[in-house]
Amino acid sequence: MKQLVSILDGNTFVVSDRRGDIEPSYDFPTGLFSFDTRFLSKWLLTLDGNRLHALSVDDEESYRTTFFLAPGEPTHYLDAKASVIRSRAIVGSFQEELTVLNHTGSEVEFTVRMEMSADFADLFEIKRPRQKRGQTTISVSANELRLTYRREAFHRETIISSTAEAQVDEAGMTFRIRIPRNSQWSTRLHVSSVVYGARGEDIRVTLPYGGSRSADAIRAEQQQLIDRAPKLDCDCQPLAGAYRRSLNDLAALRYESITLGVRLIAAGLPWFMTLFGRDSIITSLQVLPFLPELVPPTILMLAGLQGHRVDDFRDEEPGKILHELRYGETAGFEEQPHSPYYGSADSTPLFIILVDEYERWTGDAALVRRLEPQIRAALEWIDTYGDLLGTGYLWYQTRNPDSGLQNQCWKDSWDAISYADGRFPGFPRATCELQGYAYDAKIRAARLARTCWNDPGYADRLERQAADLKRRFNNDFWIADRGYHALALDADGRQVDALTSNIGHLLWSGIVDESRAGSVVEHLLGPRLFSGWGVRTLAVDDGRYNPIGYHVGTVWPFDNSLIAWGLWRYGFRVEAGMLCDAMLAASRYFGGRLPEAFAGYARDLTDYPVEYPTACSPQAWSTGTPLLLLRVVLGLEPQGEHLIIDPAVPPGMGRIELLDIPGRWGTVDALGRSRGPGE
Repeated sequence: MKQLVSILDGNTFVVSDRRGDIEPSYDFPTGLFSFDTRFLSKWLLTLDGNRLHALSVDDEESYRTTFFLAPGEPTHYLDAKASVIRSRAIVGSFQEELTVLNHTGSEVEFTVRMEMSADFADLFEIKRPRQKRGQTTISVSANELRLTYRREAFHRETIISSTAEAQVDEAGMTFRIRIPRNSQWSTRLHVSSVVYGARGEDIRVTLPYGGSRSADAIRAEQQQLIDRAPKLDCDCQPLAGAYRRSLNDLAALRYESITLGVRLIAAGLPWFMTLFGRDSIITSLQVLPFLPELVPPTILMLAGLQGHRVDDFRDEEPGKILHELRYGETAGFEEQPHSPYYGSADSTPLFIILVDEYERWTGDAALVRRLEPQIRAALEWIDTYGDLLGTGYLWYQTRNPDSGLQNQCWKDSWDAISYADGRFPGFPRATCELQGYAYDAKIRAARLARTCWNDPGYADRLERQAADLKRRFNNDFWIADRGYHALALDADGRQVDALTSNIGHLLWSGIVDESRAGSVVEHLLGPRLFSGWGVRTLAVDDGRYNPIGYHVGTVWPFDNSLIAWGLWRYGFRVEAGMLCDAMLAASRYFGGRLPEAFAGYARDLTDYPVEYPTACSPQAWSTGTPLLLLRVVLGLEPQGEHLIIDPAVPPGMGRIELLDIPGRWGTVDALGRSRGPGE
């Protein structure tokens, strides 16, 4: 797989190869992107007509990187008479400092050429190219190239300028330069991406962080966020490294919503640089004890965009929480339903869970009272539109068979839900974790009704509904002769009997009968599901198992973080610690940055976790995984005005101390507990 390099600031990002070059690709979105549009599709450097070779890449900071390059074949590096440095950054706009160094003892002439183009592709069009329906125009002026795309009111523009004199044509810029002996030449290339609104100006300019910013300002802003997080001091280097990387990536993934002008966390680079219901909620749950101030904007945004009508195209229903919000051309012209799209059955109960968890950590009852209508509407959706068959379970089936998602649980790829033998069930489908989320949502909403809304009658009713759901679920979903819960029920009420990681979410939600939890844990950490690096999405002996299949055999870090949380909840401290240890060990091989997913090969087969070829990285809920694992390891749990500490520290992890935890307790110092081998 070609190695790619990315930089980002919010949801503006650049993906290139290790030379810094950008060429169109149908496999992975390379280019300069902002708000779901590609503003650069080609950015290709040559020196005297020849491509360059990468010597080294400095990409330690999220928003900038430097490429060190040389001409000639790799075997001739030592004989190179010149070298090139490309230093680039996203500072509101995209800037690249291009430097050519002459290493000879005499003056040398060079022809430097930068090929430039912009296809203004919607992110949805990268994998499925099509003829653009708008018109692109190109204009050339002194040291400037302007590329403009228009389709009715949809108007985007890329403006490229140079500080050095250039010959500009419609395909790029050429620099004919003379460099004295042992000297250098440089120019700065500036690329502005303009997202025009109805008033004829960039719609981002009115946002607090919408304009160009200096690198120092970006660094200071990110550092302020990192400084507000608790300080971790520990002996376990994988944990320390993953924690630092997670905080850095969370700071980099924050972007400003055009809709409400608040700071949100983008779901993942490159495919998901926007608000997602499920992903954003789970990321918020992961980071809540560490950076609670990141959570209210997500809650308020989701509440503000809660469904209020029946719209088949968007899978929208009253009370439903959105799945995904997009800003690109295909959403704007309703060629995709993502403006916003509501095709997930889990985001609605997860929204209720997040609001309750937020109040438990912060004591912010005012927000809960403010959102009472939205929470009640979400609960009503679970019992009405969500219960498609009137059986008391949460089902899904898209209203939009043309462009809606078939699967509307977290495993939302087309082949993710199957029987053990590989056959597909019909629709609607009721996956097991949806029932767990619904149960948890009602238990938590009952607490909010009793403590914040002064409605004990409603609380009692919710608790009775939850108890009935738990009883029926453990009867209808339990596969007695196999000792685990079915992945789903099909439309006829038959069990979809695949063994999957979904059963770990049931432990997190609390819907599993205590008497059956041990059997569930044995399956989760048995050889069919547990790879040694983490819990696979599908058991190795099931019909659709594929160690590099997106939802049918890979290991997902966020999935494992919820499973570890569930193990801890049911008192399986040793097993929770073992899973945390495995996941943190895997993080070492990704530079501390856990990707969206990695292959499900057994640990005794490989010395390191194998990369999944198109995994997002950084991805928000993978970035949040080390934080939730740390919470599990330390056993942190809010209870009233107190904080429970019930550790699940695996042997060998050593001393762990977490200082200055924010929340309703003010500041808690030296919270961690030291644990060493044999203690």
